[in-house]
Amino acid sequence: MTVLTTIFWGVLTFSILVVLHEGGHFLAARAFKIKVHEFMIGLPGPAIRLKTKNMTWGITAIPLGGYVRIAGMEPGPEDPLLGAALKAASIAGRVDAASLARMLDTDRDTAAALLATLADWGAIDPAEDDDVSYLSLHSATPDTDEQELLSAARAITYRGAKTWQRITVLVSGVAVNMLTAIVTFTVVLAVWGYFAITPEVSEVMADTPAYTAGLQTGDTLTAIDGVEVDSWQTFSETIAALEPGSSVVVTVDRDGTSIPYEVLLAEKDGHAYLGVAPTLAHVDFTVPEALTESVSYIGLVFKAISGFFQPATFESSVNQSAGIVGIAIMASDAATTSPLDYAFLIALLSLSLGAMNILPIPPLDGGKVLVEVVEKVMGKPLSRNISIGFSAAGAMLLFTFIGYIMYADIARLVG
Repeated sequence: MTVLTTIFWGVLTFSILVVLHEGGHFLAARAFKIKVHEFMIGLPGPAIRLKTKNMTWGITAIPLGGYVRIAGMEPGPEDPLLGAALKAASIAGRVDAASLARMLDTDRDTAAALLATLADWGAIDPAEDDDVSYLSLHSATPDTDEQELLSAARAITYRGAKTWQRITVLVSGVAVNMLTAIVTFTVVLAVWGYFAITPEVSEVMADTPAYTAGLQTGDTLTAIDGVEVDSWQTFSETIAALEPGSSVVVTVDRDGTSIPYEVLLAEKDGHAYLGVAPTLAHVDFTVPEALTESVSYIGLVFKAISGFFQPATFESSVNQSAGIVGIAIMASDAATTSPLDYAFLIALLSLSLGAMNILPIPPLDGGKVLVEVVEKVMGKPLSRNISIGFSAAGAMLLFTFIGYIMYADIARLVG
């Protein structure tokens, strides 16, 4: 039952994150009147589908991830025969690859690719009575200007949108992730607040450097060797940077009096050790304070992500991260603890998903934005092979990274 519970909450959590992210893409696309074919939860494959007038909704057999299929997002420049193909299909009313190849005097594979593009644009629809024919949704005569016809078909596609509109569609998933996180954090902090770890000493461990030096419960750590301590995190990081066995001056505030202690640090688990425990204090927030605190989390997440791109911090960043397995376990634990913990986790994951997706690495949203900017500067689309090559390289990097994080998850779990 524990395994099934973990799987259930893991799947539900990923589904919520996907709906939020892909919902951002969907809403932006529809706001610009760009055709959306499908909104699916899960990896591509067998699915339960509900077809409405303008699109298809559904959930696949593997409900991890998801996607929104937007018309006209194929990479590379348009085929110069596309206008002629649409005109021929519109005059004929019904066409297949073989007949289109004859009309355009080209090979069947090229004709099939042209039909696939036009179908993706929503200019033609697959016929219901066979698997090879398409029905045109446009009408034309031999006198019709093929470029005007093509422009009309392109107008409802991603490709036909302006550059700023395409970039808006790409970043809207990230924007929804960020907005969801900020709103959730703000509500949680403003209503319930949180318990913060403070540098006030709640316990001095027996037979430790702090005990020997004379530190007492209730002391507030204020400085280490002259370095100001304004939080427990600052204290921990300062101690961690020191060598075991080194002598330091620990300054504390005791009833308003600043007292320095010379302490000889011990060693524990390979690190310098003082021997004090922090105090948990409940922190209340006004709405503006909660909003400010929530926005500050964005910077913390980006700082954490930057650790993956620095050799010196890569290993520690991996050790502090969670992949699919770890997230599923965290989601199950949070959900069975309290709805508040689960909401906070969803917000944190949503923020992390948004921050990761804006990185300029194809096929992430940030990588696609980078391609849009490059193409705008060049004044033409990148070739199909280059676009696919960049996406393949980025995908390989991402899957390798995800696989490594999963391995670390499982290793920690087994350990």
